[in-house]
Amino acid sequence: MSAFAFVFPGQGSQAVGMLDAWGSHPAVVQALQEASDALSEDLGALIHNGPKETLALTANTQPVMLVAGVAAWRVWQAEGGPLPMAVAGHSLGEYSALVAAGVLTLSQAAPLVRLRGAAMQEAVPVGAGAMAAVLGLDADKVKAVCAQVTAQLGGAEVVEAVNFNDPGQTVIAGSKAAVEAASVAVKEAGAKRALPLPVSAPFHSSLMKPAAEKLKLALAGLQLAAPQIPVLNNIDVAMPTDADAIRDALYRQAFGPVRWVECVQRLRALGATHLVECGPGKVLSGMTKRIDPELVGVALYDPATLQETKEAIA
Repeated sequence: MSAFAFVFPGQGSQAVGMLDAWGSHPAVVQALQEASDALSEDLGALIHNGPKETLALTANTQPVMLVAGVAAWRVWQAEGGPLPMAVAGHSLGEYSALVAAGVLTLSQAAPLVRLRGAAMQEAVPVGAGAMAAVLGLDADKVKAVCAQVTAQLGGAEVVEAVNFNDPGQTVIAGSKAAVEAASVAVKEAGAKRALPLPVSAPFHSSLMKPAAEKLKLALAGLQLAAPQIPVLNNIDVAMPTDADAIRDALYRQAFGPVRWVECVQRLRALGATHLVECGPGKVLSGMTKRIDPELVGVALYDPATLQETKEAIA
């Protein structure tokens, strides 16, 4: 059997009806029921009916993506899938990874990510922040441009590199004026494009610090279990097992960068030959190929891809 890790997608991969293909699989039904009970809301109806604009609200996106990733994971387990060598998640996906590893229960995680989403939206008024994907420019150059633009604007406006997605894509975030200025500056520095992202807040930037403080309080009141599978976090590219260290990493992750390139490289260094994207879409599978062409990226989001994944790692 191939050495493989599971990776869980984050915000942006949601879609209306994204769990429909599973039908009434008991593992999916149970996951939806647990998360819905924890939130006193029918998440299954929200996912099935949408609309797209409602799913895209951060306070909704975070719990629906959490449960979609966990549901696919539980189907994998129910259908006899072997345990991966490690799990990781892109941004919000780290919470799905922590549920998969037994650190958090789904009933704990659903209210936690809803709070996280709501707090992030409250931290910066809609329209005051922005994000953009910078294509075709080295990450260190992107960071340097962001620092230069922030300095030029006198510190009243801020822009930072926040998602290191693959060698040719770095996402920047911050106040709207600073992101717009940096989008011009990175192109002058050699970037192919700077694409504005349709998001409602500047995620993972220092502007999210107020949201992180609310998250920290919520995390302090939760009982965390020891990981049953190693969980690689994306703030430190580390695998802490101590509950306080895991809490601290989740706190800092809210206003710190997603070091996804390094996470994939670390999983490869640990011996993984396959990365299974567990949850809706194929975003992470695409990133896997661009980060390391020798790694095999597989997506697991419906019965057909479940079979494909089993065959790929056999």
